[in-house]
Order: sequence, then structure tokens, then C-alpha cells
Amino acid sequence: MNVDFLPGNRVDLLETGREFFPALIDAIARARCEVCLETYIFAADPSGRAVTAALGAAARRGVDVRVLVDGFGASDFPGGLGLDLLAAGAKLRVYRPEVGRLRLRRHRLRRLHRKLAVIDGRIAFVGGINLIDDCNNEDRPGLGPRFDYAVRVAGPLVARIHAHMLRLWRIVGWAQLRRRPPALAPGPCASDAPAGTTSAAFVVRDNLRHRRAIEDAYLAAIAAAREDILIASAYFLPGRRFRHALLDAAARGVRVTVLLQGRVEYALLHYATQALYRQLLEGGIRVLEYQAGFLHAKVAVIDDAWATVGSSNIDPFSLLLAREANVVVQDAAFAARLRASLARAITRDAVEITHADFRRSSLLARTARWLAYGLVRLMLGITRYGGEDYRE
Repeated sequence: MNVDFLPGNRVDLLETGREFFPALIDAIARARCEVCLETYIFAADPSGRAVTAALGAAARRGVDVRVLVDGFGASDFPGGLGLDLLAAGAKLRVYRPEVGRLRLRRHRLRRLHRKLAVIDGRIAFVGGINLIDDCNNEDRPGLGPRFDYAVRVAGPLVARIHAHMLRLWRIVGWAQLRRRPPALAPGPCASDAPAGTTSAAFVVRDNLRHRRAIEDAYLAAIAAAREDILIASAYFLPGRRFRHALLDAAARGVRVTVLLQGRVEYALLHYATQALYRQLLEGGIRVLEYQAGFLHAKVAVIDDAWATVGSSNIDPFSLLLAREANVVVQDAAFAARLRASLARAITRDAVEITHADFRRSSLLARTARWLAYGLVRLMLGITRYGGEDYRE
């Protein structure tokens, strides 16, 4: 896949909610024309309420505020914080509202997993951070904060991000209003003027023209790698194409490292992922598990100038089902910043998995891993997702 890079951007790396939320709230507070926001989770906790307050204040001063949330991940939002936004004059839509949850339908697996914001058509935020406190871990007291990333973008790429958001807003309105909504255009504040020297691309995954776009962008970069591949993914269950691409890279001498979830958040995916460790380790791939809290990152750095930050995990639900969005950056300085951040996390908070660890695994642990992996494959088969890529 040829990723369509645009020059002239500024791309700032934001690590965890500690950096992301102040930057997002400040941009909303400065908005003069328009705020577009998409998120999978919008929690009624201090971070969610702070963003709601900023959005509400913007709407009350005449800014056109549009918020799109996922019907499953943010199921409580429309009747909670969403009412505050509507009262302030903001517009709210829900992607695939959860009606009759007990009825299993294939399309209900297709979620809005993107985390995007565009302010005045001049600043965009893209990444994996939901609108929820880093330390909002429900019944896990004492667990460290989530570890995740986003980027703040200025420059010509913002127009592309904005266009995708306007298009989805219109599609959701069409589905819910049962009539064709008017087309939306960027507001009077929008600009595509250069803001820096970084080349970057916006890559989305949907169920129409871009079904494999994010995976293909990864595969092209992995195939071109010559020295080093470093991937951090909260949920990692790649199909055969992706696994073989990593194994082929390791076989030709590329250093391949994957930083994965060490805490059990969703048991099925956690143990299914561990079923792949032996193949990865035997193929020369270094595997580390993040232990300080929940790893929520979906990022990668390849060689000295290719990097991506976004919402897409390396698992079938992100790569084959959900609407996802990543920024891909071609810039040595940005790649170095992301690599250094990941290196600090690895040194401080990760544990390396070795062949010896697997040899010490109990029969029960090994059985649990392969049962989990088999169940995930069975689910994909029943729903007819995954195709040949998840058939061994």
C-alpha cells in the first residue's frame, strides 16, 4: 500500500492523559468556529467532565460543537454528560446505538473505535486515548495509570482528518434521521497552510474502501524495515499475514520487539495472545509485557523515520471490524521521541518473556492459552470475519 504523505505538518507526541487532556481542553477553550470530536468512551469522571465543561463553554459562546460517540463504549453518555452538552447548544450523535443488547448481530461488532478531535479546522488530535481518567480502573485499586499516546497535528493533514470526520457525522445522521442530511464544509476558521516540516498521513479503517488500509500500511513498513521494528499494542492477535511479516523481518536480521499487555483486562484476548508467544520467540522476536498498569497504546516505530500513533490495535477486532484511525509519520525526530518514550517504559515497567518462562508454564496455563485462541478463531468463523488470515 502506498501511504499518501503530506508535507508541511507539525506533529507533537502526547504521552498519556497527563499531556493529552490539558492540550485538548486548551485547544477547545481557544476555538472560535467549530469543534468536532469522536470517541469510543466518554466517561463521567473528572477528565470526562472537564472536557464536557470545555465543550459546553465553547457551544455557549457560539462555536459549532459536534460530538460523536460509540453506542457501546459510551452507552451511558447520551443520558448523562450528553444532556449537559445538548443543554449548552452542542450537537450529539451516537454511532450504532445499543438497542436490545441481548440480540447478537454481526453489525453490532462494528464499533466506532476512533479517538479524534478537530478544532477550527486548524488543530487535530489523533490517538488511542479515550475520554476517561488514566487512573479510572474501576475495581483495580492501586493499579498504575493507563499508558497510551496521542498526537496533536497542525498543517495540511488536518483538512484530511476533518473531511473524514464530517463524512462520518453525515453518514450517522443519514442512518438515524432516515433522510439525507446536508453536506458539511469546513468552517471559516479552517486553514491548510503549512505549520511545520513533518510529512504525515492519515490512515483509516472502515468496512468499505479502507477495509485493510491500516494493516496494509503496517505490512508495507515492516517489509521495508532494515534495522529495527518496535510495536506497542494493547491487544495483539495478528493474523497469519502480519505474523509472517514480523517473522520474515526477524529472519532477515531486523530487531523485532513487541510490547504487550501484562495485566489481565480481557481474559479471552489476553490468553489468546499468549498462545502466540512460542512462535514469536522461536522466530527471534523479543516479547515484553507491560506491568505498571494497563497498556493501552497502539503505536509503532520502524527504523529511524517511520512511526504511527492511533486507535488501531493489532487484533482482528481493530483490523477487521471497527472504525479506526492512525496517523503515520515520516520524520526522524518524531520517531526518535516515540522510541525514547517506549524505551523508558520498557526499562522501567516491562518484563521480558523468555523461552524459559514458557518451559516453566503449567499444563493448565498452556491449555488455557490454546483454548482462548481457539475460541477467538471460532468466534471469527461464526461471524464470518477474518477469512483465511485466521485459519491455521
